[in-house]
Amino acid sequence: MSEMNFKSSPDLSVGVELELQILNSRDFDLARDAADLIALLEKTPVPGAVKPEITESMVELNSSIHKSYGTLVEELRTIRDAVTQAAQRLNVCIAGGGSHPFHMWTDRRIYPTERFSQLLERYGYLAKQFTIFGQHVHIGCPDGDAAVYLAHILSRYVPHFIALSASSPFQQGEDTAYQSSRLNTVSAFPLSGQIPFVSSWDEFVNYFNKMHDFGIVQSMKDFYWDIRPKPEYGTVEIRVFDTPLTVERAALLAAYAQSLSRYILNDRPLASSRDVYVLYNHNRFQACRYGSGGRIVDPYSQRQVSLKEDMLETLALIAPHAAELGNGDALARLRAELVADRSDAEWLRQAHRDRGSLNDVARMQSDLWMGRVQVPA
Repeated sequence: MSEMNFKSSPDLSVGVELELQILNSRDFDLARDAADLIALLEKTPVPGAVKPEITESMVELNSSIHKSYGTLVEELRTIRDAVTQAAQRLNVCIAGGGSHPFHMWTDRRIYPTERFSQLLERYGYLAKQFTIFGQHVHIGCPDGDAAVYLAHILSRYVPHFIALSASSPFQQGEDTAYQSSRLNTVSAFPLSGQIPFVSSWDEFVNYFNKMHDFGIVQSMKDFYWDIRPKPEYGTVEIRVFDTPLTVERAALLAAYAQSLSRYILNDRPLASSRDVYVLYNHNRFQACRYGSGGRIVDPYSQRQVSLKEDMLETLALIAPHAAELGNGDALARLRAELVADRSDAEWLRQAHRDRGSLNDVARMQSDLWMGRVQVPA
């Protein structure tokens, strides 16, 4: 199939997608204003793109392609400012975070497109429960074989991505006890999980064609894997990040993924291993439940390790690659936040402890994302 021809892209380029919450300005529950917000933004030139998502309470921001953190964060700030201004004209608010603190999925409405209607028909109530919010990071690859290798090795680091981005401690008015509860919703979909253990792009295409011929999938969009190749873009897409509370942190996470990918593709430090997937669900759970406080099993050393220490060791290991990309300062900041045990999930919980109201938490989330208050230190 022509759509499975892997389109080469600039090596190690980086792009970001951010799913965002639209809130009303009364009690800060989710609003249904995606269509109006998108229509208003179409009248104003904005870099990247602003698109609908599966329910009317969401929008997705797409950056353009970047070489490093500096230009990416500046573009994300520009898009944020444009979206903020449009939202203020509509008297709604925008917020980051992987989940809304107290909305009820039964109140959601599916955005009226053919694809989203098909998803509602196929998945039933899961489609409305999919009102969760993630950051996707695309990394440019030279060819399909490199993309398959990168996807396999990045899978070993999925707990890092989860812990560093965790921002969904609340669901439907309750503290879930998870740092990232969002991924529990993703896991309910039958085509979620991990890329199959294939060794080449040709082998992956054979797998896709088989699934297509069975009538299970029509395109790569039908796979909700944590990491998936995107042949039409020439990228590997990492999909496990919760949407952070600020665009600045979103850019930091992208810089980490890009720097790690440079280390993987340039140095080829590890061989693809089935053991990564044997241990995958355990390690993923540890990151979702405990964040940086989790303990994972390193599939290569077969030893249990502290997730926080594993991330700190990895940051040190990839520092030369970050410097080559111009991401050195960004990763130094990410390291400082990790050492200090600062996270978006903890910020949200502290906001609830201070205020005692999830309505106030949602308001503070929107104030933070829209730039009305200082980035948490």
